[in-house]
Amino acid sequence: MSEMPQLSMEAIRAAMPEGGLFGGGSWRWSPEPLVLPKKLLRELEGLGHVLASFQRASDAIYRRSAKGNLPSWIAEWLDRGKPEWLLQAQRRGDQAENFPRVIRPDLLLTDDGFSLTEIDSVPGGIGVTAWLSAQYEKAGCDVLGGGNGMIEGFSQVLPEQGVVMIADEAADYRPEMQWLLAQCGGGRSVEQAEEMNTDDARAIYRFFECFDWANIPALPAFAARGGKITAPLKPHLEEKLWLALFHLPGLQSLWKKELRGAHRERLQRLIPQGWALRDVELPPEAALPGLGVHSWQEVMEMSQKERRLVLKISGFDPTAWGSRGVFIGHDLPASEWRAQIEHALADQQRSWMMQTFREASLIEHPVYLADGSVIKQPGRVRLCPYYFTDANGLTKLHGCLATIVPADKKKIHGMSDGILTVVAAEQ
Repeated sequence: MSEMPQLSMEAIRAAMPEGGLFGGGSWRWSPEPLVLPKKLLRELEGLGHVLASFQRASDAIYRRSAKGNLPSWIAEWLDRGKPEWLLQAQRRGDQAENFPRVIRPDLLLTDDGFSLTEIDSVPGGIGVTAWLSAQYEKAGCDVLGGGNGMIEGFSQVLPEQGVVMIADEAADYRPEMQWLLAQCGGGRSVEQAEEMNTDDARAIYRFFECFDWANIPALPAFAARGGKITAPLKPHLEEKLWLALFHLPGLQSLWKKELRGAHRERLQRLIPQGWALRDVELPPEAALPGLGVHSWQEVMEMSQKERRLVLKISGFDPTAWGSRGVFIGHDLPASEWRAQIEHALADQQRSWMMQTFREASLIEHPVYLADGSVIKQPGRVRLCPYYFTDANGLTKLHGCLATIVPADKKKIHGMSDGILTVVAAEQ
């Protein structure tokens, strides 16, 4: 195996846009991309179509439930906390074939392969990944997606003269999106979502979360007239709850009908066993599937060793992204674990889910220190591949961001002491 080319700290500093790429944020840099074996790279390259099919299947199940052709509880769980105008918007017939054009899963790198923890339709990091991909390619690295892949992908999603609407809630991402659009050219621009016009007929890329709708006055009227926007106003698709519904025994026949067998098998390997939290009483002979207990009360009483479980807010809430709405069972005192489950079961405004905890693999990766020297840092990896769907409906991988956090962190997300790099193939 040949030696990996190195990206110097001098080159990183020289290429950094004025003002940086992220508002108020900072990370650690590495001289090298993360190298993955060819088998895992092939898995990443083929995953976009699988995830797009999963979103289509989820949307079909939701729509049938909302219409009364499937049990109503499916839509009811996914609709919690959302205003009526938004529910009507996502159920419109003319939105049936409108799907996210950007798909970014969060994948933990484990000893058994990838583990899917979230699917993001309005992801940050597009500009950062584009910039990093370009820098590592200039240094001679074989970057997954290519040095210009992210720019090409986003240019396909947002036509010339299109606009990215960024809300104040997501303002930290404004610098990277401004840099990205400058590379894309074609008159594309960044504008303030709060100043959005009801009758805006331009191609619009949504860089705000649906839960922030009250701060965007034009949004309800825009949706009511069927205004087109990507990602579409389909907040049910942004619920993590789908990862639990995928494993629900009572829905297996539906998933078999909606998904190709190979896609369903792939998702079964990727998605950890999950459960939707509902305060219901089971009959005496029943048990929570996969947990082997009769009630959530028994889950509350599990020992620290037994509760290798993760409790999460499903979505439509400011705390549903990053690590703010995530609680790891074996990392909490028993009293706090109980309190969090009780809170989740009593919450009528948001849906909650639980998943089995999958340990990310421990690796070592080089990192620059402040003085420019390099050390090997042990850490755990989250991969964020970016899939863009072009005008012909082809979903393709255009780049992959790798976040390597210190080995003692159980929650793996963007953080100041984490390393940001991209993915490359073995030399």
